[in-house]
Amino acid sequence: MSTQDSSSNSSWPTLGLPEVAGRQLAPDGVLRAALNLSNFLLVSGRSEAGEWRGVAPDMARAMAGALGVGIEFMAYDTPAEVVRAAGSGAWTVAFIGADPARADRIRFTEPYVDIEAGYLVPPGSTLRHADEVDRKPHRIAAFRGSAYALWLASHLQHASLVHGATFDEAFEYFRRGGIDALASLVPKLLSDQQAWPGSRILPGAFMTVQQSVGSDAQHPEGALFVQQFVRDAKATGRVAALIEQHRVAGLEVSPLRAR
Repeated sequence: MSTQDSSSNSSWPTLGLPEVAGRQLAPDGVLRAALNLSNFLLVSGRSEAGEWRGVAPDMARAMAGALGVGIEFMAYDTPAEVVRAAGSGAWTVAFIGADPARADRIRFTEPYVDIEAGYLVPPGSTLRHADEVDRKPHRIAAFRGSAYALWLASHLQHASLVHGATFDEAFEYFRRGGIDALASLVPKLLSDQQAWPGSRILPGAFMTVQQSVGSDAQHPEGALFVQQFVRDAKATGRVAALIEQHRVAGLEVSPLRAR
């Protein structure tokens, strides 16, 4: 789903931009930014005028402003759909979780925000800590294609993974029984806990999902500019300001990495 957007954020500075990077990121004068709609912490919905709202859309607008180009949003229901569209020309930057499995097609910046992922257990569960979940014969429900589900698929040693096509489907599998834990972002688990009285969030995060900005792996100059933009946004406090502006609980600004 494509949406052109006329709003801008002129308070963000224009960074030094090699001409080739501009051609790679906005070849026709428009930056096309992919949004993962399943991440409600970063994409909070639309305004009455139909414009996308949230930390990620505002970051994209600011990037377009730094480039001196227009902005068009490409909205996807899941991160897997964003990845499938990589290299097709549908988008030139994407706001999704960084994952090494996607690095052959997408070049990721260092993360700009961190989100803890943990487990919710049903009423009566004897599990007491996240470290106890990866044991036989435990079964874990998770949203297919999410960064934390990909992490679990490659790191679980004993427990088995049950995928839901959406957040809600994973939660329904969990509610039906036969599932020992629901894996998700901690802010989402807080709302799921309210939907099932007696369920508990286990202490201890099993991972931290790092949200980055991706660009085409075949466009190194464009990727370098996007990386510079993200570092500047963190160092100057602009990411923190967006989190506060949108009143998002559960997001933390990622530390600057050593160069």
